[in-house]
Amino acid sequence: MSQDTSGASLDNAASTDGAELPPIPQIRLYREWLERERGLRFADHEAMWRWSTTDLAAFWRSIWDYHGVQSPTSFTAVVKGEMPDATWFDGAQVNYAREVFRHVEMADAAGQPAIVAEDEQGRSVEISWRTLRERSASLALELRRNGVARGDRVAAYLPNIPEAVVAFLACASLGAVWTLCSPDMGAPAVLDRLRQASPKVLIAVDGVFYGGKAMDRVATVLEISAALPTVSALFVLDTGHSPSRIVDAVDLTTAMARRDEEVAAFEPEPLPFDHPLWILYSSGTTGLPKAIVHGHGGVIVTTIVGNMHLDLGPSYARNSFGERFHWYSATGWVMWNQQVGGLMSGTTICLFDGSPSGSKARPDWSVLWDFAERRGVTWFGAGAAFYSSCQKAGVALADRPALRAIRALGSTGSPLPADVQLWGTDQFARLGRAYIWWCNISGGTDIAAAFLTGHRELPAAPGRLQCRHLGAAVEAWNEEGQSVIGEVGELVCTQPFPSMPLYFWGDADGGRYRSSYFAIWPGVWRHGDWLRIETDGSCSISGRSDATINRHGLRMGTAEIYAAVEGLPDVADTMVVDIEDDRGGSQLLMFVTPVAGRRLDADITTRLGEAIRASLSPRFIPDRFIEAPGIPRTLSGKKLELPVKRLFQGWPVAKVINRDTIANPELVPWYVEQATRKEERP
Repeated sequence: MSQDTSGASLDNAASTDGAELPPIPQIRLYREWLERERGLRFADHEAMWRWSTTDLAAFWRSIWDYHGVQSPTSFTAVVKGEMPDATWFDGAQVNYAREVFRHVEMADAAGQPAIVAEDEQGRSVEISWRTLRERSASLALELRRNGVARGDRVAAYLPNIPEAVVAFLACASLGAVWTLCSPDMGAPAVLDRLRQASPKVLIAVDGVFYGGKAMDRVATVLEISAALPTVSALFVLDTGHSPSRIVDAVDLTTAMARRDEEVAAFEPEPLPFDHPLWILYSSGTTGLPKAIVHGHGGVIVTTIVGNMHLDLGPSYARNSFGERFHWYSATGWVMWNQQVGGLMSGTTICLFDGSPSGSKARPDWSVLWDFAERRGVTWFGAGAAFYSSCQKAGVALADRPALRAIRALGSTGSPLPADVQLWGTDQFARLGRAYIWWCNISGGTDIAAAFLTGHRELPAAPGRLQCRHLGAAVEAWNEEGQSVIGEVGELVCTQPFPSMPLYFWGDADGGRYRSSYFAIWPGVWRHGDWLRIETDGSCSISGRSDATINRHGLRMGTAEIYAAVEGLPDVADTMVVDIEDDRGGSQLLMFVTPVAGRRLDADITTRLGEAIRASLSPRFIPDRFIEAPGIPRTLSGKKLELPVKRLFQGWPVAKVINRDTIANPELVPWYVEQATRKEERP
C-alpha cells in the first residue's frame, strides 16, 4: 500500500539554523496525531498501552500510517492468526534500507551526518547520509557481481565500525540475509553460528585494536573461511592491525568506493513484509546457539515504536535538531542492531570501537565519556554494569562541562541498581542538568526489540523500567498462569508482536522455535525473565529464569563453555553458573571436577582460562574456579545449572531441588554448604 512519505515523524522538516526549542517528546507527537487523525484520546500511558495491546490491527496500522512506511503494493490485513503463526501486513512490500535512506535529502540539507565514529586510538570520521547511501549501493552491486541474490546469507566478522553498518544496509538492499559475529569471539564460537547459516560471502577485518593492543585476525579469518564451504567470496577490510594480507580477498574499501551512474540509480529492492532481514544468535545454553530470523517488516514497525519510546527524532527536524545517539555495544550484542535502528528515525548515530574501560594495565572508565564530549553525544546508552563500574571507579562527570549536551541516559543488559541511577542523576545535576532522563530498557535478541522501556513523560523510576512497550502485551505470570501485580512472575507476552522470530534457521518443522518460547503455555510467549510489575506500571527484572550467561551484554550458552574446556586432559566435568548481584554486576563461578588423582590447582585453572579465551572470549573466563566432588545432573543427564544458581541466590533448597529427579543426589549437601558459605569467601 503506497503511503504518504511525509509522516508525522518528519514534521517540522529541517531546521537549518539549529535553533534550540524545548523538545516535545516523540511519543507525545504520536499521541497528538492519534487524536487528530483517529479521534483517539487516552487518560494516561496505561490506557494507551492497553489500547495498543487489545486492538492490534488499529495500533499497528496507525504506526504504519504515522511513519509513512513505503510499499508499492497494498496489504490485505494488518495481522492474521495467533502466536506462533501470526502474520503481518500480508501483501505489503518493504525494505529496511529504504526506510533508512528516506532521510538522505533532508538530513544532508541540514548538514547532519548519518554516522559519527571514533576508535580507541582516537581516529574519527563523519559520514554523510548521501555517502552512506552511495557506499551501501556500491557494496550491494559488488555483492551482486559476486553472486549474492535475494535470500542468500552474507556473514560478517566485523567490530563496531561504519563499514559494518554499510555492509548491513547493502545486504538489506538486495534482500540478502545478514548475520554478524564480533571479532572478540574465537573461531569455534563463530563457526557454531555461521555454519548454521551457510553464507555465500564472508566480510571480515584483518585485525582489531582493543584494550590498548593491536590484534592480528588474519589466521582466524582464514580458519573461519576455510570451515565454511559455501563461502565463494571473501571481502576483507585492511585495518593496519595485521602485518599480512589475505590473497585473493576482495578489498572492502574498494568495493564500497564506486561513484558512477549505476550506483546513483541503485534502489533497495521491495521485499515481502516477512522477508528475512538478519539472523541473530542465542547464547547456546543447551547446545548450538539458536539462529533467530527476524523479518524486514517486523523490525521496521517495532523499531519505529521503539524509537518513539527512546524519544529519538530526526537530527534535522527543529524539534530534535542535532540529536546524536550513542549506545555502546559490541557487534555480537543485539544493541548494535538497536543503535543502527536509530538511522530509521533520521537520527545521527555515534559509534565507538574499542574498550570502554581502557587497558588492563591502565583501567579508565572515562573513555566513553571522553568520546561523548568530543562528539557532542546527546543520547548516551550502555550496559548497566558500565554505570556501576563508573560509580565504583569514582568517575567525576561533574568535571566535564561538555557532557551537558547529554539529555538522556540508557541502560540495559542487566538491572540497573537504584543507587547507581541516583548517582548518575546527581552527577548531571552538578553539571547543570537539573533533569536527566533515564531510559532503562529490557527485551533481547529473541525479539530484536524491547518489551519494557522508557517514557519521557512518566515519573523517574530509579532501578526500574518506566513502562511496558506499546504493542507488547507483557504480563508477569505466576506458576498457575495467572497475571500478577506487585510480585515476581514469569515475563510473558500474550499477543503477537511483529518482531517475534519468523523462525529459527534450519528448524524445518518449527519444533525448536515452539519449544523455546511456547512449551510452558501454548500460544503464550514465555521470555525467560523474572518480572515484577508495580501498580504504577513501572517494572523490574530480577534476572534470567534460565541458565544463559550474560557478561557485559555478550550472551553465551553454558554448552559452548563446556565444549571449550571439557576436552582438557585433567578435567572430568564442569558446571558454570552466573550469579547476578544487586548492583548490575555478576560473578561467574565454575565448578570443576578433576580427573581421579588430580586436584584443582593453578595449572589447571590457567589452562581452563586459556581454553575459554581461545574458543570463546575472555569475557567468559570465570571469576572463581571451585573444586567440586561431582556435577549434579538430572536423570536425563542435564546439569543442574539453574537450581544451583538459585541456591547461590538464596533460594531455599526445597524450592529449587527435587532429589527424586537427580541422578546423583548425594552431591546436594555439598552444593548447599557452598551456597551458604559464599559470603564468607573473599
